[in-house]
Amino acid sequence: MKRVFSPLLFAVWAIAATAAPVRADLVLAMFEQSGCAYCIMWNNEIGPIWPKTTEGEVAPLRKFDLKARLPKDVSLVSKPQFTPTFVLLRDGVEVDRLEGYPGEDFFWGLIGNMLKKQPEWADHAETGGHEG
Repeated sequence: MKRVFSPLLFAVWAIAATAAPVRADLVLAMFEQSGCAYCIMWNNEIGPIWPKTTEGEVAPLRKFDLKARLPKDVSLVSKPQFTPTFVLLRDGVEVDRLEGYPGEDFFWGLIGNMLKKQPEWADHAETGGHEG
């Protein structure tokens, strides 16, 4: 039994030693509310393409209703007051925030600046941004 266990243990250790480090979960939270004209604009202009972009790959979107109770797995610096509010979350903890939707042209630059501070962005740098 000891002879079988030792090689198995070594194999598991070797795999663990060569595995990439585990990254925290990075998500872009969008706080919105019914009737918000800017939320509708974002949903029409950016929403359909977000998951297809580098930004969406680095930080998948998670939507929240502004008036709903915050889930226990989310910790914010302060409760959003405006819609839409975009909050970059790492393992559910706020790391950056963008309040409002300034239109498609400005949005990509502002969100890009938030994401460029994150290590995941460097992993995708060769593909560029939303147009990459």
